[in-house]
Amino acid sequence: MPSRPSLVVKEQPRLIHHPRKNHDLDFQSLKELPDSFAWSSFGDSCSVESGIFGSDTVPVISLDDPKAQQYIGLACKSWGVFQVTNHGIQKSLLDDIEAAGKSLFSLPVHQKLKAARVSGGVTGYGPARISSFFPKRMWSEGFTILGSPLDHARQLWPNDYKKFW
Repeated sequence: MPSRPSLVVKEQPRLIHHPRKNHDLDFQSLKELPDSFAWSSFGDSCSVESGIFGSDTVPVISLDDPKAQQYIGLACKSWGVFQVTNHGIQKSLLDDIEAAGKSLFSLPVHQKLKAARVSGGVTGYGPARISSFFPKRMWSEGFTILGSPLDHARQLWPNDYKKFW
């Protein structure tokens, strides 16, 4: 019997209730930014440490660099994000992934909602899963896919799902 992935959360330090948390994410129909998405400032949540990276841009780390592991640790601590180069992944594969992502997110909202994440679920279409930890909503949409994307692809493209699989 195949096992299903599970999400284990040890602590939820700041769970914020959003009354319309699971509303349709129809970004194209809005004429102005809803107040629930407006962040007045970054406050303490966004700090840039200078030092090894020495700029205000996302760190770019070459996996060919002998200190790559150290740099990744520093980037995680100071930025929470970084770009990796010299990873050995063929450009054609990256181009295919980018095209699949564009195809996926350009679908109309009603189509994407066919693969919506169910309440309490881990996979599917919906807002960022971390959004409940913040006082304001995030202007983003996403698909969380664990394992094979086949089930979600069939929901989104019933007649042409193999291009995404």
